[in-house]
Amino acid sequence: MDRSPPLNVLNPKDLEEAFIKVTFEEDSGAQHNAQAGDPFYDPWVDQASAKFPEPSQFGARQLRKLYPDYSIVGAYDGNINILGFPGAMAQPISAPDLITTVFFVPLARHLSPVPGVLVDQISFGAFRLAWDQYDFLLYIVKYPAGFGTTTHHYVLHKGPEEPARLLLLAAGAWQDQLHQEILVFDNGFWNKSNSLWTEVQKANWADVILKEEFKTTLKKDIYGFFDSEDLYKSLAIPWKRGLIMYGPPGNGKTISMKAVMKDCDARGFAPLYVKSFRSWRGEEGSMSEVFNKARQMAPCILILEDLDALINDGNRSFFLNQLDGLEGNDGLLIIGSTNHFDRLDPALNNRPSRFDRKYLFDDPDEDERTLYIQYWQGKLHSNKDISFPDSLVKEVASKTTGFSFAYLKEAFVSSLVLLAGWEGDKPDFKDVLLRTVKTLREQLDKDKDAVLKSDAAPGFSIPRMFHSAPGPQTNASRLPRVEARSISQPRIWDTTSSNAAGRMPGALPSGSDAQREGGGGRRDVRTMASAAAALGRSFIS
Repeated sequence: MDRSPPLNVLNPKDLEEAFIKVTFEEDSGAQHNAQAGDPFYDPWVDQASAKFPEPSQFGARQLRKLYPDYSIVGAYDGNINILGFPGAMAQPISAPDLITTVFFVPLARHLSPVPGVLVDQISFGAFRLAWDQYDFLLYIVKYPAGFGTTTHHYVLHKGPEEPARLLLLAAGAWQDQLHQEILVFDNGFWNKSNSLWTEVQKANWADVILKEEFKTTLKKDIYGFFDSEDLYKSLAIPWKRGLIMYGPPGNGKTISMKAVMKDCDARGFAPLYVKSFRSWRGEEGSMSEVFNKARQMAPCILILEDLDALINDGNRSFFLNQLDGLEGNDGLLIIGSTNHFDRLDPALNNRPSRFDRKYLFDDPDEDERTLYIQYWQGKLHSNKDISFPDSLVKEVASKTTGFSFAYLKEAFVSSLVLLAGWEGDKPDFKDVLLRTVKTLREQLDKDKDAVLKSDAAPGFSIPRMFHSAPGPQTNASRLPRVEARSISQPRIWDTTSSNAAGRMPGALPSGSDAQREGGGGRRDVRTMASAAAALGRSFIS
């Protein structure tokens, strides 16, 4: 007989009570940890990695302790420049506590009487900031990160964080837009160029001396593309197009491109200009960056000047894939140019779906030379010291066969410069101009003979443009870019009573302003520190 003690049989009710007890005790522990804070969090942040393993996290925790009633939203400065956002007004909480690094920005000698200016880059700063109907505190800190540095913004709002997020959204959207600027891709980065935009504004189709039929066809092809979206889609054809401007140098390709960029920009189609694909990203990485940005900005135009230098055997396949691969290019008008059409791969110059139309900018014929000379005749019409009869127009046109527009321009510029510096009795404009034409003819013929001899030499080839490939760039190796238009424009606006008449539009209202508006009076912000603005310093974050 088995005399072992009987097995204990658990009562279902006892099991249920035990489960409830354990669950209750665990929930109680979780509530205790939630009230006291996670005991693992502080040691992990403060000790496990290092004293500053994550400066952005450390800053957020410290600001929460200092401002327990404020919500905090952090943001990096990659594409959000809060101090540069004109919709917001900022002033230092304490100007003496600002820590800045000064660097020198040279200015063009012909544009400024001073050689340059000093610009303060913020390393640490605290600001009061107003935007829309909200007030914020803004802390900006800069610290080492990897091989460079990072600038971090903390936007504090007394209340929910939604207003701070709306501010960052508005500042980011403004930063992403173009403001009298053209996007230029160079050394692996997109940069906004106001100087190129300003230069493009000087171009006019009236200054493009080509046959009217040629100009009309070119303009219709370009501007008609943007008006034909519905037509393309009705035919189930991708809404994209490519053009190539080719021909010997000096015959109007560049000025035509500038005129196209100016007109398209005025119509709301942003021009994007590519200088080179060579960069630390590698050529394929640069191409991806270029086309991704163009797809984001579409409808737009993408300018690829000197196609024969941009595209080579190493990157051609990837470039062709970007042109008509799997990814869509809706709204993209790609305009390329080259002085050497014969050097382009047949996959580029003979494939309609990539570059659909080719426009030859050849040396001008006699009719076009006559048009160009008449253009100069009109420009010099008001100069009483210069006689420019129609007979001279015909004579110069007949003597300049084989001249490009650039050579024709040089004939007039050289003649006028020579006359301007002439001492004593000045010769007749006709004599100077014809003598200059003769000199240029001799130079042109000599250059052609040199080319023919070099082509005949065995094993000789004309060297192509060489682009050096820069090494990897980091934030530390890139000098902060300063918008030239912001020089002498303080980023920290002065709203003190002494400058009340010159306040920026949308400045924070003073107490008297609020009373006049019947608002009961917002707190008077005129006592905010404005030493930075008083010094006229320019800040970038």
